[in-house]
Amino acid sequence: MKADRIEKSVLLRAPVRRVWRALTDSAEFGSWFGLRVNGAFEPGRRLRAVVTPTTADPEVAEAQKAYEGIEFEIRVERVEPERVFSFRWTHPEAPGADISAAPATLVEFTLEERAEGTRLTVTESGFEQIPLERRAAMFAENEQGWSIQARLIEAHLARNA
Repeated sequence: MKADRIEKSVLLRAPVRRVWRALTDSAEFGSWFGLRVNGAFEPGRRLRAVVTPTTADPEVAEAQKAYEGIEFEIRVERVEPERVFSFRWTHPEAPGADISAAPATLVEFTLEERAEGTRLTVTESGFEQIPLERRAAMFAENEQGWSIQARLIEAHLARNA
């Protein structure tokens, strides 16, 4: 694995259409991911997102409380229905920092139909944009975070078919 790229895949026991909605409906995405997003995901749109505890898992929600209120900017890049959804999101240095000037990484969700359901692959790249003194820790945190998010979307879809 390249040190600038995180990739996680999960097989979800849900049809592509259902997984797509869980990813691209910003309110639904926020509920399982642990964010409150201030608008719809549309190509080229800049949105504000604030960490709020997930509804998909009480234990993860408790852990997310330490980050509650931290703001991000999300810039939607690609929306190819039921195939690819991507955005850039900022990584501010501290709560209250200027999020529009913060470095951003690219997050891409790719869906593939499988006999058993949907293969969701999440890729995050662009960590070279993060200041060197924060890069290794952020990469490690996000790598662990994407493993948790894979479990959260799985739990969300199991409860909200």
